[in-house]
Amino acid sequence: MRAYHDEEWGVPLHDDARLFELLTLEGAQAGLSWLTILKRRPGYVKAFKKFNPKSVAAFTSADVERLLANVDIIRHRGKIESTINNAGAVLNLQKSGSSLDELLWSFVNHKPLQRDWTRDSKVPASTPVAAFMSKELKKRGFRFVGPTTCYSLMQAAGLVNDHSPKCFRYAQVRKLS
Repeated sequence: MRAYHDEEWGVPLHDDARLFELLTLEGAQAGLSWLTILKRRPGYVKAFKKFNPKSVAAFTSADVERLLANVDIIRHRGKIESTINNAGAVLNLQKSGSSLDELLWSFVNHKPLQRDWTRDSKVPASTPVAAFMSKELKKRGFRFVGPTTCYSLMQAAGLVNDHSPKCFRYAQVRKLS
């Protein structure tokens, strides 16, 4: 987890496939620990075709059954089916001339929010922005995108810099804004 924190977490991300990956992993994490998901991340990358939305959206019910037997991912039908569904929602955004990147970053006016609390115990599980994001994603057909999942996605993809101001990454990530 240290490498993930030190190299990836909170770094502003603008690639649809990578954002789709984080959306999937954050949804898969619901009810589980992040460490559990990180350990399975290579399995997810392989199982979901490197998170290529076009490839994943083409998955069939036979693919769902295959994935339910895959010990390298979380074998939860709802989470698997939501990933396939969400790939289609990403494609719909792209077909309309937008992107997952454009949509997600619009919630923060295309600039990362900066942490405004000083103690980790004050970091919320969700925020009004994440709740609004959740509502809008659901309107656009996304699933497994509740406010807590959306806030975790915002943190992971750098839409909010939630590194503690005492963390060496806080200033580094802030400079990337």
